[in-house]
Amino acid sequence: MSDKVLSVIIPSYNEEENISRACSVIGDILNEAGIRHRLVFVDDGSKDGTWAAIEEMSKTDPNVTGLHFSRNFGKESAIYAGLAYSVDAACAVVIDCDLQHPPVKIVEMYRLWEEGYEVIEGVKSSRGKESVVNKLGAGVFYGLMSHSMKMDMKRASDFKLLDHKAVLALVNMREKNAFFRALSSWIGFKTTRVEFDVQERAAGESKWSLFKLAKYAVNNLTSFSTAPMKAIIFLGIIALIVSLVMGIIALVQKFTGTASAGFTTVIILQVFSLSVIMISLGILGHYIAKIYDEVKGRPKFIISKTCGEHKADKDEA
Repeated sequence: MSDKVLSVIIPSYNEEENISRACSVIGDILNEAGIRHRLVFVDDGSKDGTWAAIEEMSKTDPNVTGLHFSRNFGKESAIYAGLAYSVDAACAVVIDCDLQHPPVKIVEMYRLWEEGYEVIEGVKSSRGKESVVNKLGAGVFYGLMSHSMKMDMKRASDFKLLDHKAVLALVNMREKNAFFRALSSWIGFKTTRVEFDVQERAAGESKWSLFKLAKYAVNNLTSFSTAPMKAIIFLGIIALIVSLVMGIIALVQKFTGTASAGFTTVIILQVFSLSVIMISLGILGHYIAKIYDEVKGRPKFIISKTCGEHKADKDEA
């Protein structure tokens, strides 16, 4: 293990405009603080000039290393690729390439790590500019995650520093559909928090559409929690209550002689029951698909190219 070398993991997808800026800003802050480091850019199958920008930076900055995926595997896979590459570092921090996570907070995290903390969580004191729909969706998602994990996830982020032991614990997990933000809290270790305000993007636009965010939330919720499957029980109870109420109404009307033909009631009950059944089958099907993905045992990612060297962790002359 490289003594006190910090590995900065930077997932990058179509971030051509931000590579040079991220490298310069993060590097300057860590150099000024006297923290030995390496910057590990993970290109998640970008379609623009992201990889070319990473290669160019690795030629001029000995602290820059680049990993290039054979295709787009997603941010979670990019994070885990960076963690796997950083197992020889004393500690590792994950930060967004767009600098919405303030790099200056890395120094504070590193100092806390030197004090003996093994997981330093970056928690959002504000979420920055978001639409009402995104805020509502995030609230529901993290509310469910907090309930299933029995810990507060409402202000959680991917911005966190992990000790070598914590990195090994995550890398050695075999599950393919791993939710880093939750698992890095679930593993335990001596933990503390650092608050930060989400910054404006340094350049470019967010790669997260509403559809992608919804898909990301569903995948991670079902990967880490069985709450949706348990919700089937409540759907069944609701359907039973509605059926009982409608049944009682029908019997009362029958015995009082006020019963109508009942065609509308029958159709409503059938549509409601079928809806509950189809939703339940959909939830079960999604979990079965997750099991199928895990059983196949395919890797989380495939690295097609690398650049840069581990010059940062060499002993100083």
